[in-house]
Amino acid sequence: MAAQKINEGLEHLAKAEKYLKTGFLKWKPDYDSAASEYGKAAVAFKNAKQFEQAKDACLREAVAHENNRALFHAAKSVSSGNLYSLCRAYEQAGMMLKEMQKLPEAVQLIEKASMMYLENGTPDTAAMALERAGKLIENVDPEKAVQLYQQTANVFENEERLRQAVELLGKASRLLVRGRRFDEAALSIQKEKNIYKEIENYPTCYKKTIAQVLVHLHRNDYVAAERCVRESYSIPGFNGSEDCAALEQLLEGYDQQDQDQVSEVCNSPLFKYMDNDYAKLGLSLVVPGGGIKKKSPATPQAKPDGAAGTAAEEEEDEYSGGLC
Repeated sequence: MAAQKINEGLEHLAKAEKYLKTGFLKWKPDYDSAASEYGKAAVAFKNAKQFEQAKDACLREAVAHENNRALFHAAKSVSSGNLYSLCRAYEQAGMMLKEMQKLPEAVQLIEKASMMYLENGTPDTAAMALERAGKLIENVDPEKAVQLYQQTANVFENEERLRQAVELLGKASRLLVRGRRFDEAALSIQKEKNIYKEIENYPTCYKKTIAQVLVHLHRNDYVAAERCVRESYSIPGFNGSEDCAALEQLLEGYDQQDQDQVSEVCNSPLFKYMDNDYAKLGLSLVVPGGGIKKKSPATPQAKPDGAAGTAAEEEEDEYSGGLC
């Protein structure tokens, strides 16, 4: 079966090369037909699990589409279908590299394809390609994945598809927290919260406030954490919610360096059943000062008059009979 598919792929390559040849009666290569044959060859090689040959065929298809596109431009007319096929060829080449475990190279080609999808006026397809690239690289290069998720969110936001945008921002925020890039995470979560507020998803705003507070406390910035809660009072329903009460208790315990109180809040179901990255932040939160509670100022207690008098009387009794 594999050998049959490989032979099929080679036949399509031969046909493509034939379309590219010029001669006395054929002055211009037929790039469109060649691209089609390269595409068919790529599918055949992919089915035979010959990913290197499939990738090469996809790239040759892309080059043929590029050359065809140049001819269209020269004629002042460009086909959107041709441009879409070009994007698709680069994306498929990237997916072949993924099968070969060459993830950075795969992401590079898919990213190139997504930019072309945008140029072609298909932002949805561009966003899906970027998100796919982010998933591919997430475990290898989280920093690049964050960048790709943020790019995807921007594409969706420009299309006013806020729910999709905020979902991608959430992925970026969690990766930033996982990498302990807390300054960037705080900004990313704030952007999430703003969008959830805009689409009037207030309960999720409360959860994002908890995430923000945990991130700020891990940054050792109690003032920012407190301000976060204070600003959230303007969100409908937050004041008086269990989220608000828990955060006030958490901040009080942190400020008083009461590790027991902080741990009790962070081990509550409200915190433990958050996204795993934020739940871990709660469980690992340590108050400053090593958990030694702040002492409340105590006024020195004066001895009762009676006690002072008794001591004086005992001293007097000791010598009352004289030294002899």
